[in-house]
Amino acid sequence: MIGYVTIGVSDMEKAKAFYTALLEDLGASVLFDMDRIAMIGKGMGEPMLAVCIPYNEEDPSPGNGNMIAINPGSKELVDKLYHKAIELGGTCDGEPGQRIPDMFYGAYFRDPDGNKVAFYQFG
Repeated sequence: MIGYVTIGVSDMEKAKAFYTALLEDLGASVLFDMDRIAMIGKGMGEPMLAVCIPYNEEDPSPGNGNMIAINPGSKELVDKLYHKAIELGGTCDGEPGQRIPDMFYGAYFRDPDGNKVAFYQFG
């Protein structure tokens, strides 16, 4: 049901570089770029991540309790992408691990603008 999720960023080039490098292993790339907003994903018919300079031109601010969760398809990819996020300049907000026994495995980080992102795998 989700078409795309948008997060505010302070530097479009930095945000596009961060997320395209981070998500390239999942087949994602910048699908279109219109100066203040860019869509990143595998295809226009699949869920996408949009990065944008806020419309009101005020500083972006991550919401308290807001988070983007991405399922890369395996626990191994959760680990790999979490570590890649940290290498790309993200910060740890919860190292990879089993959160709910036999049910939920996750890793959490914040991007360079402070937006919270999780990689997860059920099981």
